[in-house]
Amino acid sequence: MPEPIYLDHNATTPVDRRVLEKMLPYFCEIYGNAASIDHLHGTRAKDAVNSARESIAKGLGCRKESEVVFTSGATESNNLALIGAYRRFRDKGNHIISTAIEHPAVLDTLNYLQSEGAEITLLPVDCNGVVDLEALEKPIKKETILMSVMFANNEIGTIQPIKEIGALAKSKGIIFHTDAAQAIGHEKIDVYDMNIDLLSFSAHKFYGPKGVGGLFVRSYSPLIKLSPISFGGGHEKGMRSGTLNVPGIVGMVEALTLATRKMKDENSRLRESASLIFQRLQQTFPDIKLNGHPHNRLAHNLSLTIPGVEAKALIYCLKNKLSFSTGSACSTIKVEPSHVLKAIGLSDDETFQTIRLGLGRSTGDAHTIVDILNCGIDNIKS
Repeated sequence: MPEPIYLDHNATTPVDRRVLEKMLPYFCEIYGNAASIDHLHGTRAKDAVNSARESIAKGLGCRKESEVVFTSGATESNNLALIGAYRRFRDKGNHIISTAIEHPAVLDTLNYLQSEGAEITLLPVDCNGVVDLEALEKPIKKETILMSVMFANNEIGTIQPIKEIGALAKSKGIIFHTDAAQAIGHEKIDVYDMNIDLLSFSAHKFYGPKGVGGLFVRSYSPLIKLSPISFGGGHEKGMRSGTLNVPGIVGMVEALTLATRKMKDENSRLRESASLIFQRLQQTFPDIKLNGHPHNRLAHNLSLTIPGVEAKALIYCLKNKLSFSTGSACSTIKVEPSHVLKAIGLSDDETFQTIRLGLGRSTGDAHTIVDILNCGIDNIKS
């Protein structure tokens, strides 16, 4: 039986073989601890980390390579950014503004911060999943210290007006954090040009290894300092203790370099495939609806509501031919409506009739995908 076509690249991506080749020497040959700088094995590892940090910083438009803090991924980065900033600036206020469609790594962290006295305002979004700038400004008050708005949504692909949001936050003296897990490696990002103070990312979203990521922490206008949330060694300028994952870091920078190099061409290809899939499906089933912004969206994301077809039933029906999901991989264990789809106005029934197709490098002929989906939908409808 042939392998199913993988269409869940928003959940995770396969490690690029060129990335794996870069990583392999750091498991058995260059295996020193990057913090053990008194001997050759340690300095070799440290040199690799420094080189990776410099490359990632340059790619993100950082002023200094030290603005990149290595973590285990975007979930840890989000926790460090939100909890670390709140605790550091708690004496200036306790109010945090975010949106109703954030990833659970942000929403759950904000929920936790309420136990530390934080006041949280979650703003609604429009039917395309876009936060309104006027609505974002309205709840700002003198106690507001932090604003967190995701760069691109993991379920519906909508890209927020990050530069404008950052400018608003900056004009009010508010720290601006963005969860860019879905965007980095897929969208051009310049943290200073976009007025970003804190930015979270994960390597496995752009063909790098799982278990490694980073956090951009601005050091200039303004200088952002975070309170650590883990202790035991003072690594990463005291912000994130723990032995660095050198093979993962090496793999991450290689993956980002490769993704950035082909970003424009790959996005063009994926956007064309996504458009073809949606148009052909809609020709056969005219009531299929595309969720998210029609234009300002990730090229490789398709969120589709198919009336009369339960998403889980379609996934099960086609499991030997296609691998796709209903939405966030972080919430598929919960049998409840997607908070993102509810926020853009879908009913409970519609949320359970929604699938997410995450296209990627391995995605082949779009017509083959459409034929398989049409067959599955037709079987369930009949």
